[in-house]
Amino acid sequence: MILAILGLAIALLLVLRVPVAFAFLGPSLVYMALEGQSSGTALRTVTNAAASFPLLAVPLFVFLGSLANRAGIAERLFRFALAALARVRGNLGYVAVGTSVGFSWMSGSAVADAAALGKVQIPAMVKAGYGRRFATGVSASSSLIAPVMPPSIPAVIFSGLAAVSTGALFAASVIPALLMAVGLCIVVFVLVRRNPNIRRGVFDRTELIASTKGVILPMLAPFIILGGILGGVFTPTEAAAVGVVYIILVGVVQRSLNLRDFLKAVLETVTTTAGIMLIVASASLLGYILARERLPQMLTEFVFSITSNPTMFLALAAVLMLILGTVIDATAILVLTVPILMPIALDFGVDPIALGVLLIVSLMIGLLTPPVGTVLFVTASVSRTRVGEVFRGSLPFLIPSVVICILLVLFPGAVMWLPGVLGL
Repeated sequence: MILAILGLAIALLLVLRVPVAFAFLGPSLVYMALEGQSSGTALRTVTNAAASFPLLAVPLFVFLGSLANRAGIAERLFRFALAALARVRGNLGYVAVGTSVGFSWMSGSAVADAAALGKVQIPAMVKAGYGRRFATGVSASSSLIAPVMPPSIPAVIFSGLAAVSTGALFAASVIPALLMAVGLCIVVFVLVRRNPNIRRGVFDRTELIASTKGVILPMLAPFIILGGILGGVFTPTEAAAVGVVYIILVGVVQRSLNLRDFLKAVLETVTTTAGIMLIVASASLLGYILARERLPQMLTEFVFSITSNPTMFLALAAVLMLILGTVIDATAILVLTVPILMPIALDFGVDPIALGVLLIVSLMIGLLTPPVGTVLFVTASVSRTRVGEVFRGSLPFLIPSVVICILLVLFPGAVMWLPGVLGL
């Protein structure tokens, strides 16, 4: 009964559009007071959650993505991809996917990707004769690659909560992220064939050479960051710090980053990190309450009463993430569910890394589904398009992500191949 009342209070606050962190924090503090729990316990719980060492990488990766955006790297990647694929029919659709893959190696955030690339990609596609629904759909959907492809902010949060290797989780996420990109390209190919108005462009060797020079230095950043992490040279936090310094140097050398842009990146990082940490802190207090009320044990007994099949457990976990992702921020969901799902996964013999990849991919689909759908609103804002129109345009492009979720449920061990090769 207590958990039901607590859940109803949180749901009511979310319906009233109270920010997620406060929707969790308010009812949790009321519970602590009514149950005679000290305010000191609540304070220690929230501060310990935010003070976690692995989470130190979060603001650095946020800063890295913000600097990359301010330094114009997204525009440089778009220009290079457009020049390289000029003669390909429907090239702007493939360019949108390819640019998102390139930028994802530096951003780690779907929202940052959608904001940085959407304002470049969507007007270019509309001007070239692509439908607005197609343009917003492919731009929004391709941004989902960023939270899956390392360096991924959700992966950092999951690894800190589950006490697993961030490097191993990064490595395990590479193949699913690339499969997402391939799937999106297939959808682009199918949709472009149905539009006879889309023509091939004209190849310009001079433009290709000039644009290539502009991306050489920025594209060394992924090799430094990911190579350092996967090669055991850096911890994820150290790699993020090195990446920040490198992007600053690139911005100075290419004269694309000035003091004003740097300060704006700092401000964006502070506000974004504060929001993430507030959600982490409030969700951790709610998690403490759920643990005190023995919810993990009850869920474990319930799941085992339904099935003893690991595949069925993974399917249930994926469906849960898909449902929760439509109404709650992904960070809050991870903080709440990982401590509950991890013991169950271990009882089923599921590898924590495989579980992490599945949860992250499943959650990212929620970024493109109402009523929350953060990427939907960002894309609608930068393209000046109605949210419903963006969602309808995104529907065909959600198919690859759903297919990958199904594959991760059926073959969870497949993602462990690359970490095994790298010895992680």
